[in-house]
Amino acid sequence: MNSAMPAAAHMQRLVADASAGESYFVAPEKLLSGNPKQTAWVQHASPDQRFSAGLWHSEVGKWSIRYTEDEYCRILEGCSIITSKDGQAVTVRPGDEFVIPRGFVGTWEVVQPTLKRFVIHEPGL
Repeated sequence: MNSAMPAAAHMQRLVADASAGESYFVAPEKLLSGNPKQTAWVQHASPDQRFSAGLWHSEVGKWSIRYTEDEYCRILEGCSIITSKDGQAVTVRPGDEFVIPRGFVGTWEVVQPTLKRFVIHEPGL
């Protein structure tokens, strides 16, 4: 056996624990309207923190976004409009699945309180 092999990996279930969420507000320099409270439940994070998965919820509001990561999303509740810097707007609702690529710049507007499942990969520096 190769001694450099990592320890056995095990599957991990993603279980929501309502008490384990971290709530915060959008940074003032990004905020465009409202003052949405957001909560993230990180249900898995790799040891190097470059890969994570969980749930995210936001109240109504709009803010600027600039992605340094790749993110898969599945909308579970609510309605949001994601608009690229060139003005292409996409409305997302429950059941919609999509990827926001690293380098995406635009705005995220929560029209109805939104809950999403996320999977994020942050590349190394």
